[in-house]
Amino acid sequence: MKKRQYGDHAALETALAKRTTTSGRLLGTLSYWRKRAMWSAAVSFARALKRLLDLYVSLFCLVFLSPLLGLVALLIKLEDPAGPVFYTQDRVGQWGRVFRFPKFRSMVSNADQIKDTILADNQHGESITFKMKKDPRVTRTGRVIRRLSIDELPQIWCVLRGDMSLVGPRPALPREVALYTYADRRRLDAKPGLTCIWQVSGRGDIPFDQQVKLDEQYINSKSFWFDVKLLFKTIPAVLTGKGAY
Repeated sequence: MKKRQYGDHAALETALAKRTTTSGRLLGTLSYWRKRAMWSAAVSFARALKRLLDLYVSLFCLVFLSPLLGLVALLIKLEDPAGPVFYTQDRVGQWGRVFRFPKFRSMVSNADQIKDTILADNQHGESITFKMKKDPRVTRTGRVIRRLSIDELPQIWCVLRGDMSLVGPRPALPREVALYTYADRRRLDAKPGLTCIWQVSGRGDIPFDQQVKLDEQYINSKSFWFDVKLLFKTIPAVLTGKGAY
């Protein structure tokens, strides 16, 4: 009789242990999915907030700056009637998506052909990117609008369309991305922007490898308020014209 009671007691303990283990696993699984759902909701909210900022600011800028945009277009056409007002390129956006990237034309019409003859004067040396002080291809109007970053204003349309954001790594040319290392491709994890950390820290004076590090820093720490902070920092960076050439 005692043996049967002992056996029943051991079986009960085993059953309770199994139930406790199963309950623990179930609670652990539920906790995992709850945390995952909360994280997903937080990320979705942050993306939506960033998109709202892009939409409202870009729409406001297009309306508010329309007289300036018209004046710049007129000056470009008066200086070089044969050439177009806008210079459009293919650029590489988030996750390798290619989109059309407009700028006010600040150079002579055959700038791309002339570039091949001045590659030795690249301020970034044998880097992926090309920057040159006193570039002979730049027009008189172009020097002014480049210094104040006015040539970049047509990209506000890309922000409104969703190809770009107000803040993010600057979009690269396809031929530049083709030369990226695996580490460099980290820049493509975020939607490209009008401004970024290195844009407010020296622009063209920042070498390519440092640009990549600063873009990675932004991707790892981006937030709504960080974007707002960078937007405010962009204003004095544009007005001083440091690194713009």
